[in-house]
Amino acid sequence: MKVLVTGAAGFIGFATVRHLLGRGDEVVGVDNLNDYYDVRLKQARLEILRQHNGFKFTRLDIENRSDMEALFTGEKPNRVVHLAAQAGVRYSIENPHAYINSNIMGFLNVLEGCRHHQVGHLVYASSSSVYGANTLMPFSVEQNVDHPVSLYGATKKSNELMAHSYAHLYGIPVTGLRFFTVYGPWGRPDMAPFIFTQKILQGDPIDVFNHGKHSRDFTYIDDIVEGVVRTLDKIAAPNPNWLGDKPDPGSSSAPYRLYNIGNNQPVELMYFIECIENSTGVKAIKNFLPMQAGDVPQTYADVDDLTTAVGFKPSTPIEQGVDRLVKWYREFYQI
Repeated sequence: MKVLVTGAAGFIGFATVRHLLGRGDEVVGVDNLNDYYDVRLKQARLEILRQHNGFKFTRLDIENRSDMEALFTGEKPNRVVHLAAQAGVRYSIENPHAYINSNIMGFLNVLEGCRHHQVGHLVYASSSSVYGANTLMPFSVEQNVDHPVSLYGATKKSNELMAHSYAHLYGIPVTGLRFFTVYGPWGRPDMAPFIFTQKILQGDPIDVFNHGKHSRDFTYIDDIVEGVVRTLDKIAAPNPNWLGDKPDPGSSSAPYRLYNIGNNQPVELMYFIECIENSTGVKAIKNFLPMQAGDVPQTYADVDDLTTAVGFKPSTPIEQGVDRLVKWYREFYQI
């Protein structure tokens, strides 16, 4: 297949493209290489992807309507994996307009491209952030998610609504994946696993919010990618049992599906830090702080629907995943 992957220089995008290329697909990668975090890391990922003959890269902003129209017209992808977004919960408090431009306008351009160019399946990134103020664990796609606690979460919920409208109006098969705290080699420098690894190795204090009483459904990157690609191959179809008087939020009478994709096994933040300490051989200097605005104390994914649909089953223990992260970090930054 020819697959368009937006956010190809990003953490999940890079790993997804490598997997698709490895199985013989042709991939068109798109990224704007913005400076939200170190561009050198994004460029290093791209250098690896460019070693494959089946990879073509285009630098553009997905919110640029004319560029996106030209991209779809020229490339005519069979399927699309949409991972480009302005990420980060805290950053959405400081720079709200960036989230509307990228996550709303950019997603509209992706949907329009799929609509006008007969794309066979769109798989897009949602987020566990849509659960917001929900406290019933584990988080399930059957739950109401109308109480986001960050603008980032609100934009991801908006994507789900926009995707459904296009599935309903134009019959475009769309599948949304709510990602839960992804970590591993080549990870994002703005996320806790990377920050903790970096600062512990440097001997700098780490900020531990909510006084360490967080737990997260940390999910290793290889498990995530396996789920993304299996989902891409399982084209969304209407649910024949869907009823308008008792609507199932995770499916529809349109070709629309929503799934959680996580480890299904939340880990206390203090234990995650302990794993990094064990792997690095360095004791962390901890600076305990209150919870940050827009944050939630716990995430925990119910992945039964995804397991039933595509056989998704995360298999990487947290200790092994952290070891691989630390090993990569030492090698990449020559520590």
